Amino acid sequence: MSPATSPLRLLPVGDRGELLWSVPPDALDDSRIGRYLRWLGQRGMAFTGYDDLWRWSVADVGAFWRSIWDHFEVDGLVADPPTGVVEGTEMPGVRWFPGATLNYAARALSATPDGPAVVARSQTRGPSELTMTELRSQVARCREGLRELGVGRGDRVAAYLPNIPETLVALLATASLGAVWSSCAPEFGTRSVLDRFRQIEPTVLLAIDGYRYGAKAVDRTAEVAAVRAGLPSLRATVTVPYLDPAARLPDARTWDELLGDNDASGATAAFDAEPVPFDHPLYVLYSSGTTGLPKAIVHGHGGVLLEHLKVLSLHCDLGPGDRLFWFSTTGWMMWNFLVSGLLVGATVVLFDGDPGSPDLGALWEMAGETGVTLFGTSAPFLLACRKAGVHPAEVADLARLRSVGSTGAPLPAEGFRWVYDELGPDIHLNSISGGTDVCTAFVGGCRLVPVRAGEISCRYLGAKVEAFDEQGQSVVGEQGELVVTAPLPSMPVAFWGDADGSRYRAAYFEDRPGVWTHGDWITVYDDGACVITGRSDATLNRGGVRMGTAELYSVVEADPAVADSLVIHLDDPDGGPGRLLLYVALVEGAALDDELRGRIAGALRRELSPRHVPDQMIQVPAVPRTLSGKKLEVPVKRILTGTPVDQAASRGSLANPESLDAFVPPR
Repeated sequence: MSPATSPLRLLPVGDRGELLWSVPPDALDDSRIGRYLRWLGQRGMAFTGYDDLWRWSVADVGAFWRSIWDHFEVDGLVADPPTGVVEGTEMPGVRWFPGATLNYAARALSATPDGPAVVARSQTRGPSELTMTELRSQVARCREGLRELGVGRGDRVAAYLPNIPETLVALLATASLGAVWSSCAPEFGTRSVLDRFRQIEPTVLLAIDGYRYGAKAVDRTAEVAAVRAGLPSLRATVTVPYLDPAARLPDARTWDELLGDNDASGATAAFDAEPVPFDHPLYVLYSSGTTGLPKAIVHGHGGVLLEHLKVLSLHCDLGPGDRLFWFSTTGWMMWNFLVSGLLVGATVVLFDGDPGSPDLGALWEMAGETGVTLFGTSAPFLLACRKAGVHPAEVADLARLRSVGSTGAPLPAEGFRWVYDELGPDIHLNSISGGTDVCTAFVGGCRLVPVRAGEISCRYLGAKVEAFDEQGQSVVGEQGELVVTAPLPSMPVAFWGDADGSRYRAAYFEDRPGVWTHGDWITVYDDGACVITGRSDATLNRGGVRMGTAELYSVVEADPAVADSLVIHLDDPDGGPGRLLLYVALVEGAALDDELRGRIAGALRRELSPRHVPDQMIQVPAVPRTLSGKKLEVPVKRILTGTPVDQAASRGSLANPESLDAFVPPR
């Protein structure tokens, strides 16, 4: 079979992948992690290899994270030095670098990249670039504009903006004031946005009028009006004209008016950043909303700063002269990860639009044209390119490309092979996995460890990732639950509105007190490489837009004809987007006719996103529920993929055991 048509598979437990990339002989001399090892050696610490270094990093977390602080010269931007490194040992409750005051924005704006700081491409408007001097000036002017609107320390600034320079400018300006940032991608509908922003009660909203997705113009003025009406905490709204350069929302300032004539043209003005404690909120990210309202996850200035310095430099090998691109919307943590490229002096490359328009070669062409050195994307995108027969090196000049990053889903072995077949043996494939919860990855790649097909190369420094069996014992070479058994600085500061920490503890520590349980199935091998075989929750991820089932249910079940509903995403074994199935139980007398199908599809398209309109709607007598009222999403998915009913679920635990029969596939 050709690479474009051969079946995909995840490596079974115990089956190691073929070697695709070996550590170059000059890796220690020619990589940033090699420089870090030499720096440690000058301080009397010698390590035999990456595994030895990793074991030290998780055994002596205080010494390791102090080394990150010192190696990246964080002291140079600290107003008040820390009195220590770590207080406490049991999660949650660990305090990092107590007494230190700093600001994420000050570090982001202190670097001196080779060339522009920001390169932007869009399907809505022409290309643009910002030098670091221009970026500093715009951040300083935006900061003054926000201050004039009354924004100060602790206030929340919410953005309904795409991945464009204005969004990055506003994030850094917000952070420089000690205010708290939060963003939603504009493809999210009113319900999704309000479910998130209502929790944090923002005082200022920044929003666009619309955007283009490929060739299609999408007007968002009605959605913005509904969001504004649903946020009584707002004191001001700022329009960023995007689809229409002359657009202006009623009773709102424009972006140009926000920046105004503030006298902040000097490069030093951007460093006027408010020193805040290490754990002061930097931004609020959101979980997918699988089990209810999305969790509002608070990340702190210091934790994000140290974690992203570590990952982007030591694991992604980025620094001045590099150009970092990762396809993401502003509603996904990978956008926050992307813009942190500024921390290490890399140029960040922003893209807004349809990654498949006019075809799947478009992003590769953009990467070649902008000189990207690390091309980050999702596993489904790489698999789609493979299936479509895309040849990146034929459609673009990728001479500067050194690395490819993949996340969002497990990348099968054939996806690895496609990257090396198409881009050559010298490309470093960095398959990573982490989450919004920590705004980083736990596991990924490094230039000191090899790349094998279907495997994630290593556990990240400082991340004590283990696989636990059902008895809570760490296992090697066997599939188990992904847990983290030592604290990380980028673990959430808190959940917004969770004053006693009960929701935070329940989310990660309920089953195993003192141990972070992440919700992935993982196999860790004796050399530290690992394979992740999927999430244990029910997050929907369609076309890069992540959504929880609870959000979809709230829209579907608002229809008067729908009594109950269940959504299941079936993966495509060939690496495609899979199929989204919506099962509906209707009120007496209702029928699932074309009119109702259209009504449900329209509501989902309008209030959530077009990508979450189901491929098929099926009427069932009832939705299976436990005695406590929980829907059986995972058991139903197992039944649909061939697991016998009695193995997929215990009928005795169900309020309506007969309801499972409607999901048994016909023989």
